[in-house]
Amino acid sequence: MPDNPSPLPAPGRRLPVAIGAVVAAGLIGLGGYYALGLKRGAGGDAACMPAVETAKRIAPLAHGEVAAVTMASAPLRLPDLAFEDAAGKPRKLSDWRGKTVLLNLWATWCVPCRKEMPALDELQGKLGGKDFEVVAVNIDTRDPEKPKNFLKEANLTKLGYFADQKAKVFQDLKSIGRALGMPTSVLVDAQGCEIGTIAGPAEWASEDAIKLIRAAVKPAAAGS
Repeated sequence: MPDNPSPLPAPGRRLPVAIGAVVAAGLIGLGGYYALGLKRGAGGDAACMPAVETAKRIAPLAHGEVAAVTMASAPLRLPDLAFEDAAGKPRKLSDWRGKTVLLNLWATWCVPCRKEMPALDELQGKLGGKDFEVVAVNIDTRDPEKPKNFLKEANLTKLGYFADQKAKVFQDLKSIGRALGMPTSVLVDAQGCEIGTIAGPAEWASEDAIKLIRAAVKPAAAGS
């Protein structure tokens, strides 16, 4: 092997090489962007277009305490997530077809989740009924009594108790780009389609949240 390293390219050739590298990087980045877009649109369903229209209609209400809600821009039917109720009975997200649902994933080890739960409980108390329900699914994977005791000690009695000790619901949402951390909440229409998603906590009992949820449940009330 020669003692001297290979000579540097002539100055006149450096610019094309540099431009080529930038173009290649740009193409890679663009490919990643479109791949992410395809992933976020995974499960696209024409039947979910009404949810996208609802998202557009209520988008002006996503401000203040619910400003972090990202409205759906493409039709997406959520997976039929499976979990259990307080009695250990199998439940699925499709059990709530016909209702608008605020699906929430929480865990006792998640401090923002614990702080958010009273507001979710209050929201269920204010709006829960034949047209809307908060479905909060716990994903603690160890002591099944810990989350139940947390709700009891905090006197959160309006929320139904649902759990997935395998945390598969989180992985299922993560696989379609809808769960990046905890807590995660997805506003789902009566057909099981995404209206909006938020990564992180929100003050769900606030006036901002109440107006947003009411508009999603009854679109005619949007902006009222």
